[in-house]
Amino acid sequence: MELPENRFTSAIAAGEKQVGLWISLCSNFAAEVVSTAGYDWALIDMEHSANDYFSVLGQLQVFAASPTTALVRVEFNDAIAVKRLLDLGAPGLLFPMIQSVEEAEQAVAATRYPPRGIRGVSGSTRATAFGRIPDYVARVEDETTVLLQLETCAAVEQAEAIGAVEGVSGIFFGPADIAADIGKVGKPMDPDVWALIKPAAQKLIAKGMPVGTLVTDPSFAADLLNEGFTFVAIATDTGLLARAADAALAQVKGALA
Repeated sequence: MELPENRFTSAIAAGEKQVGLWISLCSNFAAEVVSTAGYDWALIDMEHSANDYFSVLGQLQVFAASPTTALVRVEFNDAIAVKRLLDLGAPGLLFPMIQSVEEAEQAVAATRYPPRGIRGVSGSTRATAFGRIPDYVARVEDETTVLLQLETCAAVEQAEAIGAVEGVSGIFFGPADIAADIGKVGKPMDPDVWALIKPAAQKLIAKGMPVGTLVTDPSFAADLLNEGFTFVAIATDTGLLARAADAALAQVKGALA
């Protein structure tokens, strides 16, 4: 048994556009509903949801049976959390609130075995099919997606230096927190936010570094992909459920005599 290719890692490295979905419902059943919708990637969120290791495990198992690559946003740039998620078989991780080259290097190191990093070694995990994948150690660095999230003006200013850290697969811009950082909390689509993001993104794109983000406006998401962004999440599972629930109720109430 060989370690499977990480389709998402290969796709973004090749510049193939990847459309994603944000997963916050913490349910393997809900994950199954969307797992065969056709998204290229999904992000299981541990930072802003009630997800724990067991709920993440169940969702990883669901997505493993589908064409969608499921990544996990770890709660923080913490080597212990990274070790546990990688041992659970997470194909890739998104690290929130990366503020410097040093923090970027720490994130990458947490995904690497010594001497290249600090990841602890365990041979019988879900990631290794419980010891049945003999080439795991040799190939896991190349297959694991390492995405770094920039969420402040200070981080965006260092985007090129952070993106140049060896082992980084892609840079993810967080418009909601960038908006908050410039005094426009709750306004992630404000033009001033994107006036910061887009020039930094284009510099990274020119250097061959894949860039991505989350926006819930499908038209704007398509524009970003056409402008060179490689991986864009276009909706959240909670948002889709909330809007559908609101729309169905409004339609019925509007038709009542």
